[in-house]
Amino acid sequence: MRSTLAVAVAVLMVLSGCAGFVGSEESTPAAPDGADDTPSSATDAADSAASTDDAPPAGDAPGSGDAMAQSPPDPDSDRLGWEGGYWYNETLSVDQSDGLNESELDAVVNRSMARVERIRGLEFEQSVPVEVISRAEFRNQSAGGGANYPPQRRAFDNAKFEALFMINESTDSIAVQNSNTGASVGGYYSPAEKRIVIVSENTTSPKLNEVTLSQELFHALQDQQFDLTRYNQSTQERHNAVDGLVEGDGNYVDWLYEQRCDGEWDCLEDSARGGGGDGLANYGPYLIQYQPYSDGPAFVRQLRERGGWEAVNAAYENPPASTEQVIHPDRYPNDTPVDPIVTDRTSGTWQQLEPEGRPNYGELGEAGVNAMLVYPLYETRGQTQIIPAQQWYNLNESGEVEEFDPFNYDHPYTDGFRGDRFVAYQNDAGETGYVWKLVWDNSSQAGEFLDGYERLLQFRSAREVRDASGPGTVYRIAEGDNGFADAFRVVHDGDTVYIVNAPTVDQLSNVRATQS
Repeated sequence: MRSTLAVAVAVLMVLSGCAGFVGSEESTPAAPDGADDTPSSATDAADSAASTDDAPPAGDAPGSGDAMAQSPPDPDSDRLGWEGGYWYNETLSVDQSDGLNESELDAVVNRSMARVERIRGLEFEQSVPVEVISRAEFRNQSAGGGANYPPQRRAFDNAKFEALFMINESTDSIAVQNSNTGASVGGYYSPAEKRIVIVSENTTSPKLNEVTLSQELFHALQDQQFDLTRYNQSTQERHNAVDGLVEGDGNYVDWLYEQRCDGEWDCLEDSARGGGGDGLANYGPYLIQYQPYSDGPAFVRQLRERGGWEAVNAAYENPPASTEQVIHPDRYPNDTPVDPIVTDRTSGTWQQLEPEGRPNYGELGEAGVNAMLVYPLYETRGQTQIIPAQQWYNLNESGEVEEFDPFNYDHPYTDGFRGDRFVAYQNDAGETGYVWKLVWDNSSQAGEFLDGYERLLQFRSAREVRDASGPGTVYRIAEGDNGFADAFRVVHDGDTVYIVNAPTVDQLSNVRATQS
């Protein structure tokens, strides 16, 4: 799946109410230092000028921008930078004003495959079917994705986003996320179906954006070379951690590809580009899902700077184990996360939810906790900033948001994160509660998080319950306040923070009994 990064940054800036002081959403960020496509001691020759192994014959090299009478001769065998009869810098006679016919699409796909090979130094093993559809058609497909969700899985998902104060109890979180998908995705590669779908904003004759195509083709190449289906992505944290490599590598290649489209390559564009956050139903889940797209390219670039593309390739055998390792690349791979355990201390009719098709617990990770504390910035259009906008947006020397790594998911409130476990419960009345256990490197860093979380509770109009018994501090959000009416027990125990939630103060001990 690819979100259109530049558009997403612009939209999110406007929605946070901060576009004025961080730069115009129409500005073009400068290239990040060290991210050019010139060779270095740690950079593959595949990223430099053409070599004798993958270049068209001398005198016939295409790419000048002029139409060619004929293509250069095909090589005797397949090689990097040539696919399906097309060289990476070959000029195509393609007119997509009324969409692409079959032969035109075939030519564009093959040339784009050759270009991806040229940049990344990996060979496609086979071609991949590509379909271009309209945004309206994709929205229709996405809308029905949650119709048959198992009830316990739906209840679990609702509880998770309620815990993040992103989607309240009265709203279907699955429907919200499906709506987000229909609005934000620019294209996707399906490992199960081995095919690519590109989403076009043109409704009458869907058109193709070649940079979007390049990333989805690269995902197909990743799957062929590294088998993307083998990774455990069963929780949000594990999904984002692996995507720090998978999407990070894809977006880094995407960025290098786009630089060449602005230079020596002619590339197809879809002038009606959209997606990337425009028209989302809720920006909270999007902020969590966006983290690998923001931090991943910088993570992969640092791997490449350490040991070339070979170091990036090697990481597929040992992908990031946490979003912390992607947010802080210097902590990969040695700073391993912990796996907290939540013992069942329920009573009465409360029972743990067992969501079908996924683990019976959640992990939100450093990315999820950070997004939770950033979300009020967007909900209030900048009026409430638990994590200030100046610390959230990565700005370049011109004061504009950096397109390559736009958002800073590192903050003192979340630094030192080691691991978390979220467990949801339901009683016979259909009410839900949860226990969220978060572990940090030390007590001081756990206290930093607690400071941010208490500010979030205050933003949600929570009031401390003075006469509540048991450990920690008990809060209550009254009915009608933001749709998050509930009771909360917050306990700071050394390097660990426990958050217990129930519909009422009296039921907190039924969700998790206190110990003397």
